[in-house]
Amino acid sequence: MRTLLSSQNPLLLFQKLSVWNLRSSFTHPTTQQSLTSHPTTSWKLHANAKGFGARNTSPVSLNKSASDDNNNNNNNSDEDHLPQVVLERIIVRILVSVGVPLATGIASLHFFGVVKEKQLFDLPLWIPLVTTFLTFGLSAVGIAYGSLSSSWDAEKQGSLLGFEEAKQNWVEIWNEDDG
Repeated sequence: MRTLLSSQNPLLLFQKLSVWNLRSSFTHPTTQQSLTSHPTTSWKLHANAKGFGARNTSPVSLNKSASDDNNNNNNNSDEDHLPQVVLERIIVRILVSVGVPLATGIASLHFFGVVKEKQLFDLPLWIPLVTTFLTFGLSAVGIAYGSLSSSWDAEKQGSLLGFEEAKQNWVEIWNEDDG
């Protein structure tokens, strides 16, 4: 695990690289120079994904981002976050729209396994394939549908299946992308 995070030990240098006696070096001079110019004790992890690294703390960027944040908070205070009621509604809808097809797919696989094992009747192989494809596919689509079909208005509950809310939210998403 230590090798994945950082290298605290100095590089191992072998005098004899192979069984053959090599007369010339295969290392390019700039590579050799860059390897010897950095001390081995100061190596640290430098893998930062965009958005997850340390913030730039220069005074100019701090002042600029603070003034931008103040302007955004004054203008878009309602659009910055979802109300807790809406967030819980979306989570429940996603859990149901993913969980029901997933549980159905797992139960059908178990059922088909019992039928095959006890030889109750001869079942074609394409039936479990199509059944799992449909149920697990619906489960994957359920993530997007669960968030789109819930009402994004905190005062409005929404319908049971959420077809009307999905139509309304789909249009709202595309309008936000355009403007």
